[in-house]
Amino acid sequence: MCVEHVCEVTVLNKEDEDVLLVALHQLVAAQDGAISGPTTSALAAGYSCDPSKCELPSCNCASTSPPGGLSPSEVPQFVVFTADDAIQSYTLDSVNQFLAQRKNPNGCPIKMTYFTSLNYTNYTLVTDWMTHVGSPPADEINGNLIALNALAGIPFDAIKGFRAPYLNYTADTFHLLAAADFTYDSSTAASIPVTDPDTDAYWPYTLDYGLANDCLTVDDICQGQPQLPGFWEIPMYAFFDELGINGPHLMDPWLDTANGASTVNDTATLEYMKNTFTAHYSGNRQPIGLYTHPIHLSTTYPGVDPSNSTIQMINQYLDWLQEQQDVWIVSNEQLLAWVQNPVPVSQLDTIEALKCPTPDVDPTLQICNGIPINEAGLLQECAFSDFPFFTCYGCPEVEVSPSNPNPPQQVPQGQQARFRLPANCSTPFWDPIAGNCLCVSDDCAFTDNSRPIGPNGANLTGGGTGDSAAAASPTTGPTYVNFNGAGAARFFSSDPFGIVSVFVGGVVTAAAAALTLVDL
Repeated sequence: MCVEHVCEVTVLNKEDEDVLLVALHQLVAAQDGAISGPTTSALAAGYSCDPSKCELPSCNCASTSPPGGLSPSEVPQFVVFTADDAIQSYTLDSVNQFLAQRKNPNGCPIKMTYFTSLNYTNYTLVTDWMTHVGSPPADEINGNLIALNALAGIPFDAIKGFRAPYLNYTADTFHLLAAADFTYDSSTAASIPVTDPDTDAYWPYTLDYGLANDCLTVDDICQGQPQLPGFWEIPMYAFFDELGINGPHLMDPWLDTANGASTVNDTATLEYMKNTFTAHYSGNRQPIGLYTHPIHLSTTYPGVDPSNSTIQMINQYLDWLQEQQDVWIVSNEQLLAWVQNPVPVSQLDTIEALKCPTPDVDPTLQICNGIPINEAGLLQECAFSDFPFFTCYGCPEVEVSPSNPNPPQQVPQGQQARFRLPANCSTPFWDPIAGNCLCVSDDCAFTDNSRPIGPNGANLTGGGTGDSAAAASPTTGPTYVNFNGAGAARFFSSDPFGIVSVFVGGVVTAAAAALTLVDL
């Protein structure tokens, strides 16, 4: 587990490449979350919450009904898109083939949540982040936060959420996360269909009255525990095939066999994904999610050969979703912002998290701020043998680890140490070489590029497709050396900045190139 700025890693020879490929596959295998049946029951949960005392925005009872007393017909259908593990050009390429050209109903590019690990991550691709560790000690959580802040320039207050690797966690995990000021966890499973009267597909809720999910699989939770006022749980909502409650699919469902079959069938997968979505959409509109490990679908990483049929199937599913009214593809942070302040679809213009502000930074300025057009030529390469990376914030003298998250900087001869991001400046406005903030928080300017929702049913559906760079005629963005040394990865942007941002091992909010907006 590591913490760093988004690092670009170059494999120097074929032997190293083979070792790295094995290591990454092991990492993914260790963090694939799967369930085979119900993970809770009403009896095991023993859940009781007083809605008269638990009120938004700081408290919400676990409920299958929409928050704020809204009718389902007034509620947007949120589709959460998350990715887990290392951030590299090939993992972003993998995500972009699904989200690159898509827009939400307000015309904003799609945001997603990226739970990243420290190992094998390219820090120049991260602008905001979170942590990805399972049942870690407090010093490991804190070390991850410090390193991501120091080397990726992610503000501490931008680190929002957490997902446990392999979805393995304990009751102590929640206490540690709350103590570290995380806003939410998203490691529990909603494992019973919404059509079942005993469904555990709850809207996001706070742990003021304990957990209501995973009560059959994790010790010392539920029955009113753990009680952590104001700390949120965002369940991971499973898909279900023809076997119903006995046929759940959670992470990377396209890798699973369906309906008890012995081989993967993309047609069957698409059918049950559509059916599960329809059950949510025509019911209480609980969120639904696509929880991915992008390396499985990478077309640019050596040794990974995803089926073109599977890639087309996922895009077909997303295309179909966006044909439905009031469907929004969002990050966990965007979902939570709406849950804390639920408004009907006619008032979604009031939810700041759903808008698409772009920082107003002069594109002619040369500052290392995470915006490719500004930082060209200013990145430093940290050439560690295990995993080299690039950063704006000065290479450390030794490799970063949770126990040593912010080592002293290597300072090249004739240069000075670079300055870390201070608490009172935002990443795109900070010059780490000069140690200067272009503006104070109240004066930092952003341009909102969202379009109004409605009236009279206008702009109620999304648009765009997956990766279609040629058709989109985008502006060419910067090139990066691929993690595997296989050549340059080019990012495209239809805006002048093309910020790529990600959430780390938890959730980070940031604007990604017009290709993908991500919360890390």
